[in-house]
Parts: sequence; structure tokens; C-alpha cells
Amino acid sequence: MAQGFDNEKYIKIQSEHIKERIAHFQGKLYLELGGKLFDDYHASRVLPGFQPDSKLRMLQQLSDSAEIIIVISAIDIEKNKIRQDLGITYDEDVLRLRTEFINRGFLVSSVVITHYNGQSSADAYRQRLERMGIKAYYHYTIEGYPNNVALIDSDEGFGKDDFVETTRPLVIVTAPGPGSGKMAVCLSQLYNEHRRGTEAGYAKFETFPVWNLPLKHPVNIAYEAATADLNDVNMIDPYHYDAYDKVAINYNRDVEIFPVLTAIFEGIYGNCPYKSPTDMGVNMVGFCISNDNVCQEASLQEIIRRYYTGLNKMAAGACNDNEVNKLALLLKQAKITTDYRKCTVAARTRKEKSDWPVSAMELLDGTLITASANPLLGASASLLLNVTKHLAGIDHNIKLIPENMIEPIQKTKTEYLGGQDPLLHADEVLVALSVLSQTDENCRKALLQLPKLRGCQAHASVMLSEVDRKIFAKLGIGLTCDPVKKLYLRK
Repeated sequence: MAQGFDNEKYIKIQSEHIKERIAHFQGKLYLELGGKLFDDYHASRVLPGFQPDSKLRMLQQLSDSAEIIIVISAIDIEKNKIRQDLGITYDEDVLRLRTEFINRGFLVSSVVITHYNGQSSADAYRQRLERMGIKAYYHYTIEGYPNNVALIDSDEGFGKDDFVETTRPLVIVTAPGPGSGKMAVCLSQLYNEHRRGTEAGYAKFETFPVWNLPLKHPVNIAYEAATADLNDVNMIDPYHYDAYDKVAINYNRDVEIFPVLTAIFEGIYGNCPYKSPTDMGVNMVGFCISNDNVCQEASLQEIIRRYYTGLNKMAAGACNDNEVNKLALLLKQAKITTDYRKCTVAARTRKEKSDWPVSAMELLDGTLITASANPLLGASASLLLNVTKHLAGIDHNIKLIPENMIEPIQKTKTEYLGGQDPLLHADEVLVALSVLSQTDENCRKALLQLPKLRGCQAHASVMLSEVDRKIFAKLGIGLTCDPVKKLYLRK
């Protein structure tokens, strides 16, 4: 797969830049970490060469001088908020994150429960953490936050919060998801550090939007597509332009909150250390793009993928017209349509000749492979067989899995397990190939092709099952689906 991002350079210059920011604030920095730390698959898709755990690997360069605070909102605890990509609640994800960090050699000093207002569920969670030997603190809801600066910068505002004891120069503040209160935790700590005689600093570490790429660069448009549900909007940072006469890209929430942050900083220190919201960031991703054309192409594919995801969500009743309309607008801004995606066109063309669901895949060399469902195999399973046979040089007419092996599996699925869909899914086909590979050379050759699918693009004419989507994701295939619900046809 073509690479467009220099990962090793990123790890080196990003860690050096954070060290410089720590030194700028006399040796104590609270770093608000936005986005995903060790599973950033969006970044790895739009910046080919960026590894999903790059940020964590970068921070490991600083692990001896860093400690981590994990933040969770009492509101999210009370609502049992789910992290959709993992299917676990935020309170469980805090424990998962803590274990991951510790296993990577980081000191995780504590958990902060924000937006606390006496919720019994938050009390129970704090007790659970403390029974596990984990320090837990409360940060309280402040009426009028973030605009009531006089109250925020007072003993009844930040001064009411528990002070989180930290021992290292770099304090990384992270959370399971957005809206947890990471920034408020950082600012509260600055206020309380100041009262104790320490002039700590604050910085923000977010990958997107990339501040030194053009506003309508596909990488930045892809970020807007990824946050369409939040209605984030990329924009030129007006404060940065006024201060330096230079264009820098930020997004609406940071720009809107900057006057308030300036007032809060002035309330703590007497002055604001930053002239713009872009100044607060430490992101060096834009300096590590090694092939802009590759990143633009990957980002255009991501924008289309996000559009189809929005259509699928709407078909399932999980989002409204506004989200899909915004995604459609972003397609126009990128000056593309879904026809830009070659596998989508290939699937559509084959569907015109088939009554069954179909699928198509564009390989890394540009080859297009299509497949149709049949009475034995689903469209995704059939596609994987066709693609692996092509890559292994196996004649298309050879049946890798005999029919007399498939039919008993179908019987088990429908009669014994009560399933609706008798057709084999992608995982079931791969298991069958694995079993047969012990005695069949063609099956063994087909399985050996699976690593070559990473980075390929696929499209299906129906919304695939969750198990098929997960298999494609694990194989590293970029998948889109038409917003059509699959009908289950028994034999």
C-alpha cells in the first residue's frame, strides 16, 4: 500500500515539540489529549503510514516524565454511556484504558469524575475505584460554565474541586470520549496549582483538523465528515490571523471558546499565555506528510465512506437528515460523488444483472473483483473467495469449499441456532478455508492472500451484517454499503 506519512519522523518531532512546551511553562504542563490514543484508525486511513498507536508510541518517548489522568463524566456514568466502536460503557473503558496505559509503561495516577452533583452512581463508581486501589477525585458542576468566569475563577468554582495530586512534569489528561470535561480538569488544576505556588501550563493535543493544511484540503474535510454527528466545522482561526498575519486552521468549538479561555487564564495568571486557539495546540502531523497525493486520495475515500455510514445510520434510524445532508455537502466541497469510488461503480454495474446482493473490491493494483450472493454464500463471503482465488492464481471455476460441507453449516445456523440467514458469512467461510487448508493446497494458498487485502476498498449493494463488517475491518478493508436492508432468503 502506498505510504503518505512518515511515522518515525512524527514520533521524533512530536515528542520533541511537547518537551519544548513543557520547558516553556517552567517544567509543569497539563496536556489535554483529544481523539483516540492507541486505536486511531481514522488517522491511519487518511494518512497512510500513520500507525493506529502512533500517539501512544510517541508519548512513550516521554513516559519517564509523564503521568496520566483519566477523566469520566458523572453524567455518562449515570446514563451508562456506550463507546460504540467497542460496545462497552465509558466506566468500563476507563479501566480498560488504565490497564492499557500501565501495560505500556505509563504511570496512571488517578481518575477524575467530572460534572459531579451528588449522583449515587458516581459515588458507587468512586467506591469501586478505591476498592481497586485507584485514586479518584470529584470535580463539580459549575453553574454558568464556561461563561461565568467570575464564579469559575473562585473558591466556589475551581476552588471547590478536589485537587489532583501529581508528581511529574507532563500530566496527560484523557478520557473515553468527547464531552467528558478534559479541558475543565486541566483548567481547574491550573487554578489550584497557582494557589499552591506552581505556575503550570496548558496545551492541547489533537490531530485534526491539521492546522497547517489548507481549509479545504481533503484531510481536513475528512475530519469534518468524521465529526458530522457533532456538527464540527473547520474554519480559519481569526485570532491567529490577527496576531501573526498567517492562516491556520482550527474548528468552531475551539475558536468560540477562546475568548472565555483567555478570560479564565487572565483570572488565574493575570494574563493569557496564548494569542490564538491554534497556539494552544502542539500538533505536528502536518509536517510529517511525505506524499500529499496519497493522503488526498485516502481522504477522498474516507469522505465517501463516511457518507455511506451516515446513509446506513439513517436507514437504521440512528441519525437524522441533518447529519446526512452535511455529509452530502462535504462531498460537494471535495468535488467528488460516490462514482469516484471505483468499487461502488463496479458493484452497481453487477447489481444491474443480478437479483442477489452483490459486492465488489478494488485491489491495491487497481484490479476490480466482483461477486454475487447465491443460495450458499453471502455477498461478502463470495467476494472474499473470488478475491483470494484471483490473488493466489487459482482458476475461478474451482470451488474451494464443497457444497456438501456448506449445507450442514447452514442447517446448524437455521434449524439448531434459530438464525434467519442461511448464507455463510465472511467469518464462516474463513473458518471453513482454515479447516480445509490442512489437506487442500488451494485453500492454503487462498488463506495466504489475506494480508494483501489491507488497504483495499470494497462496496456491497446491501447493508452487511455486523459480523461481516467486523471481518472486513479486521482485514483492513475499507467498506461501504448501500443503505438497503438485506432480505433473508431460506433455501
